[in-house]
Order: sequence, then structure tokens, then C-alpha cells
Amino acid sequence: MSNFIYPDYDVIAGVDEVGRGPLIGAVVTAAVILDPNNPIEGLADSKKLSEKKRLVLAEEIKEKALAWSLGRAEHLEIDELNILNATMLAMQRAVKQLKIQPHFILVDGNKSPDFDIPSQCVVKGDSLVAEISAASILAKVARDQEMLELDKQYPEYCFAQHKGYPTKLHLEKLNKYGALDQHRRSFSPVRKLLEQV
Repeated sequence: MSNFIYPDYDVIAGVDEVGRGPLIGAVVTAAVILDPNNPIEGLADSKKLSEKKRLVLAEEIKEKALAWSLGRAEHLEIDELNILNATMLAMQRAVKQLKIQPHFILVDGNKSPDFDIPSQCVVKGDSLVAEISAASILAKVARDQEMLELDKQYPEYCFAQHKGYPTKLHLEKLNKYGALDQHRRSFSPVRKLLEQV
């Protein structure tokens, strides 16, 4: 894990997303500018951390980062724009919400939205770049919390267990109880179910 240092850029933001694969809810993104004088131990790809560790780190990131923000694109925007374009929009929103505008942006993956700021994609960035790891943790914690809230509203769908991903359990519940308003109509399992109605 390293803080990427670019001689021409003092303030670097990491950007990542969570929620491209699920059948329900928003895609959530985060942008984080870390403080090089206030390092955070244990940053890693959010998927490789326990839920307990993610929650602890998320609080530490919020306390120690120079700036952080969340962005999102709702399920209706995903259906209208497609998941890739909606994700790019959510990343742009996260960067715009930062209280400090970065000089350079590092984006996890191989596609980056158009920013008004120089940017670079980093494949597996959530495992390689501290700023992107921090962003992945904040986005994951935020989206998981939304799924827990949805679970309280609709316990029969078991969202706390599958977090909206197309697991066998989620598909069984979807077929049994039907699609909720928050389900993504453009995603194949939901679309096929609605076509049968």
C-alpha cells in the first residue's frame, strides 16, 4: 500500500465505487484526500476487510482525512443511463462535494469519468493506493448501511445477508415477493421477472 506521490500534484484524491453489481439501490462512490502527516494504518481493499474493521477504519478516515465525500446515482438513474454511466456520474458528484478540490484524481479500475482535474485510472487501485482504499471503505460502509435500513423495511428480502447482490437467496426472494420500487429494472433478473407479470 502506498500513497502515490506525483511531484506536480500536492493534493491527490482517491475515488472508488461500491454497488455496480447489485440488483437494487444506488451505486455509491467516495472521494478521499488523505493527510500525509496523519497516516491511517490498515487501509486495504474494502472487500478484504471484515465488517467490524471497515466500520472502525471508516470512522478513522472521516476523522483524519483532509477531505472526504460521498456521491451516488439512484436506481432510476442507473436504469436511464446504464450502470457504467451512472457510476461515472456518481464519481463526479463525489469529487464535486469535496471541501478541498484536489490537483489530481486517482480512480479505481480502468475507466474514469471526465473531471475538470487531471486524473488517472489504477487497476486494482483499492489494493495499491491508500487514497483509493479509503474511498472504497467509505463507499462500502455507506452502501451496506443503506441495505441494512432496507432490510428493516423489508425483512422478507434478507438484504442484510446479501446486500442486494444477485445471490441465490436474493433471487429466490425476488421471485417469491416480486420487485420493489428500488430494484433496478434494467438488470436482467429484475427485467425478466417483470416481463412474466
